[in-house]
Amino acid sequence: MKKEFLGKLMLLGSAIIWGSSFVIMKNAVDFLTPHTLLSIRFILSTIFMSILFFNEIKKARKEDLKGGFFAGLALFCAFTIQTYGLRLTTPGKNAFLTAVYCTIVPFLSWLWLKKRPDKFQWSAAILCFIGVGLVSLDSSLNINLGDIYTLIGGFFYALHILICEKAMQKTTPIIITTFQFAFAGVFSLVSAILFEDITIISQIHSDIILQILYLSFFATTVSYLFQNTGQKWVNEYTAALLLSLESVFGVLFSILLKVETLNIQIILGFIVIFVAIIISETKLSFLLRRKKSV
Repeated sequence: MKKEFLGKLMLLGSAIIWGSSFVIMKNAVDFLTPHTLLSIRFILSTIFMSILFFNEIKKARKEDLKGGFFAGLALFCAFTIQTYGLRLTTPGKNAFLTAVYCTIVPFLSWLWLKKRPDKFQWSAAILCFIGVGLVSLDSSLNINLGDIYTLIGGFFYALHILICEKAMQKTTPIIITTFQFAFAGVFSLVSAILFEDITIISQIHSDIILQILYLSFFATTVSYLFQNTGQKWVNEYTAALLLSLESVFGVLFSILLKVETLNIQIILGFIVIFVAIIISETKLSFLLRRKKSV
């Protein structure tokens, strides 16, 4: 029980850190091309993990490479497609449609892992998705190509959660996290060399370096280590729900930093998400106990 609670705190911590990165990383995202930024991010994270956990990583087996490869590929695809989607749609819609993975995970888990979600898990996932929509979306609800890209990116985020879930049955969170960073870094670097001008790296100034270090260490190394460790102790449905709060915290940090303003729609979204978490965590057992006592 203690491990499950700690796992939930770690997953929530990941969502908070990712939410903060929306505001902190704006200049770096605007300055560097997508694959160049991703290659720096994942290569630095691989280095951080290798320094921090060298003794653990050197115990890795050849079969661990397989899990790391597929986790890294899913992560690379998710980030890449989401980034291209962001170029063609609004940040709010991008955050909302990416969070579709909280409803995709139960369905994929049922098909792939043969773990059928119960009615409370389905209800919580759908309510969370609606709540994220209320928090993230403005009045522009037209579907465009960027929205379709973002939805596909959300599918790969869901796939990444399940790949990690399956891979960590045979290895440790530290090993799978390190290998997924290494493979995602290689995929990103190859894409940057083939499709982008990587000489822009030589023009990076000190402010952007600090932002990249934050992104690489906190929003990648720490967050994904928290995610993979948390998933070891928490079921994939709860993990997806907690991780999808990333976009909610993104809006919350924007409000705190006065980039956005609080309104009734956002407050309603927070309430719906809170109800979703209550359903997920309690399965409304407190209502059942009350009925029995009456």
